[in-house]
Amino acid sequence: MSRNQEKNTAKKNVFVRIGATLWRWTKRMFMGASKELTEDEKLFVEKIESPGMMTVKAFFRRKLAVAALIVLVAMFMLVFIGPEFVPMDLTYTDALQANIAPNYTFLSVPDELAGNVKDISGYANFSIGVSNDKKLYIWGVTENTMTNIDMAQFPEEIADGNVAFAAAGSDHIIAITTGGKVVGWGNKNNGQYGSLKEGDDQFYIEMPKRILTGAVDYTEVQQLICGYQCSAIVMKDGTLYAWGNKNAMLSLEELTTSSKMNTNVQKVAFSNFYALVLLKDGTVTGGNSLSFMGTTAYSSTEGKITDLRAYLRGKKVVDIAATDNCYALVMEDGSIVTFGAARYGENSTPALAAGEKYVSVVAGTRHFVALTEDGTVYAWGHNDGGQTNVSGSKATKVFAGSKQTYLVNEDDEVTEKSGFRGYLFGTDNRGRDILTRIIHGGKMTMTIGAVAVIVSTIIAIIVGCISGYFGGWVDMLLMRITEICSSIPFLPFAMMLSYVIRTKPIDETTRIFIIMCILGLLSWTGLARMIRAQVLAEREKEFVIAAQSMGIKESRIAFKHILPNVASIILVNLTLDFAGCMLTESSLSYLGFGVQQPTPTWGNMLYGANNSIVIQNYWWQWVFPAIFLAIATISINIIGDALRDVLDPKSSQER
Repeated sequence: MSRNQEKNTAKKNVFVRIGATLWRWTKRMFMGASKELTEDEKLFVEKIESPGMMTVKAFFRRKLAVAALIVLVAMFMLVFIGPEFVPMDLTYTDALQANIAPNYTFLSVPDELAGNVKDISGYANFSIGVSNDKKLYIWGVTENTMTNIDMAQFPEEIADGNVAFAAAGSDHIIAITTGGKVVGWGNKNNGQYGSLKEGDDQFYIEMPKRILTGAVDYTEVQQLICGYQCSAIVMKDGTLYAWGNKNAMLSLEELTTSSKMNTNVQKVAFSNFYALVLLKDGTVTGGNSLSFMGTTAYSSTEGKITDLRAYLRGKKVVDIAATDNCYALVMEDGSIVTFGAARYGENSTPALAAGEKYVSVVAGTRHFVALTEDGTVYAWGHNDGGQTNVSGSKATKVFAGSKQTYLVNEDDEVTEKSGFRGYLFGTDNRGRDILTRIIHGGKMTMTIGAVAVIVSTIIAIIVGCISGYFGGWVDMLLMRITEICSSIPFLPFAMMLSYVIRTKPIDETTRIFIIMCILGLLSWTGLARMIRAQVLAEREKEFVIAAQSMGIKESRIAFKHILPNVASIILVNLTLDFAGCMLTESSLSYLGFGVQQPTPTWGNMLYGANNSIVIQNYWWQWVFPAIFLAIATISINIIGDALRDVLDPKSSQER
């Protein structure tokens, strides 16, 4: 190509570019700027994003921070939504369920027994069953961590096919073999079985010599029952043998010495403190210890009974049962009468339809289960584990554990079992579920931390903004006040204030609110200094001078124009202070100066485990609250660190 041709081609390309440019300008003028770009050009145009969107994207690029956020959100949902599905009774205690290790086998009836049931017995945290082929089975929490006694370690006298009767007490088991031997194992320190040491008879009643050294004809045994550190055998001829701790079973001595109660007995029912006895003539007695039988009772057919003793006069009772503190009588006419301390609705017996009659009743620690003539099951009382959810089902026989209900058909098969399965995190020394208290305690701990950090942040913003913007004598005064407040030793002062509050006649809710405010009032100084420093730098910028020249109020400039520019540092410190306030509340509660029992927080749960016995033997009482507190605070700190990095434009990680 000649030089002239190259010049002509270059001129043509110039004219083409000029024409294309003019066309783009024309489209921009009359058609809109959005239509001026080609498809290739659009791919190279940088997306315009807001600072907030850029911050969010930068945060979610951090995998550790995202994981911490997910964990924290899940924990918030657990502690704030969980209480709606896991209710808690602050006054609830159950000594029989105390110090149980994490376990979920309370309803795990062995398969070999489930299809061949003769009897099931349970009083505390383990249950036993006897099959029709005379084999013994046990399930639940069988090992005592403190005493190292394992109830599943049967004595050598117990073998497959030689157990005729067996019953479970609070800490011991009594069995009768086909050879007539009465065998006991478990705890024996309170006269539960075996011989007593000389002088112990002032506290305990020894097993009768005939039972201890001789043989019992198991075919003549009517009933074998165990209770709280006591046991009894009822023979078909009406003879009663009873033994155990006189201080635990207050009517035990009278039970063994009264000729009326130990020669004409049909059945015995043990509550926590008293024995109720059904005699062969259909009358019931408990001796002088059951003087409250003359008080108010409730009938399933007649309602309230003001004088039970008078009501029972001339009537026959066909069956009896007892919970911890309540008693049930099945009357000859098919009604049920309940009396005693019915805290959990044990006296709210379901009313039957016309023609229906109750024929038998069994009891757990706080619930009753009754059977009607046509095999319909009715259950009532405490239902914390679903033990009364069997109402309306059909059965031939019913059995009850501590918080369990078992229904058996005519073929001796377990057709339905309902109730408490166990404790995922174990129980504390009062028998309260650790998981339930962690959920409710987390709500309290996080609420206190949130309110405290909100109070401290508000104070810090006000002091920091005013001090940094106005300067001069205002800055001097506010900073000296800040220094005075920061010089106060935080934890000792908070402990003193909490102690003073605890000695005042203030209700628990008000006291908790005051603790929140105390934490907030003592933890604002550090953030106030940081806000002041940022405001001092921002107030010299042009946008502040422009706002001042326009006559905008000083307070509006400080809080509406400058404050948003330091919001990032406030947000970061808010998250970090939240974790700090949670730890402070937990520290106060751990030292006994925060929220008091029975209201749970993670801190006072740890305080309840503050002794060597619990730390060594009941690890679950402090490990799980500590894990939840650690996870929450670590997650919050990780999120706070990530926010500090992504909101700082000078951060090397986000350049």
